[in-house]
Amino acid sequence: METLQGKRKINSDTIFDICVYFLCAIVFFVVAYPLYFVIIASVSDSTMVSTGQVLLLPKGFSLYGYQEIFQDPRIWTGYRNTMIYSFGGTFVNLLLTLPAAYVLSRQEFRARRPLMFFFIFTMFFNGGLIPTYLLMKDLQLLDTMWVFIFNPLTVNVFNLIIARTFFENTIPKEMYEAATMDGCNHFTFFWKIVLPLSKAVISVIGLYYLVWHWNDFFTGLIYIRDYSLQPLQIVLRDILLSNQVSMQGTGSGDTGGGYAQRYADQIKYGVIIVATLPILLLYPFIQKYFEKGVMIGSVKG
Repeated sequence: METLQGKRKINSDTIFDICVYFLCAIVFFVVAYPLYFVIIASVSDSTMVSTGQVLLLPKGFSLYGYQEIFQDPRIWTGYRNTMIYSFGGTFVNLLLTLPAAYVLSRQEFRARRPLMFFFIFTMFFNGGLIPTYLLMKDLQLLDTMWVFIFNPLTVNVFNLIIARTFFENTIPKEMYEAATMDGCNHFTFFWKIVLPLSKAVISVIGLYYLVWHWNDFFTGLIYIRDYSLQPLQIVLRDILLSNQVSMQGTGSGDTGGGYAQRYADQIKYGVIIVATLPILLLYPFIQKYFEKGVMIGSVKG
């Protein structure tokens, strides 16, 4: 009888595992296929893509879209600018967010609740576009690279709350008490103890900041007129617009128009790959920290 029950239990566990693997495979397919489709569509004939003939393998293979994108000298200027804005901006974001979160996590700091109220207030109310533009103008940040790094979103309140919650729930109070007995002040404790123990939260909010800077095109659209300072997103947007204008200008009956129409989707999907590939390549290097820190915000503090 016990053997029969054990076999039934093993069989039920096996069936459950098969169902879990099957559901995971479906979820993976739903998430991964759109990205895979963008890749194969970027090297396929646009006519076949628009008619639904491209599903699993590329058809009418051509790298025309990537040639059109990378032969434009503006693309390299945009990459350079975006790299500077993304990594420089992320460094400044972390430089301001982490110390602020540490201070607000200290219970002995009496003003932490009123200050936290002012931070949270900005999540629901802000000055709007025109006052912000006038502020950037008065600070002489228009048409400078600094407007991408120092702006009203330099400290994201959501990331601040994540970091504060991590410090409150992960760094024991007894650790600071033991450090003070050895002559350690708050600055030394934060630099030598808190930061090395906070790789998970630093990776998570650093990735959030980096992705936001990488995808930011609104700042360049509003505050920048010098094209040599425009980020990659604005450059790719202009390439798409110029491609659409050339298609409309040549006309569908013209040979040039038919050629442009044939490879229009290659440029469109190629732009998506060029814009997202660097960030996708960055994920595997911080995945182990991201898995540890992604649930930090779910802990109430």
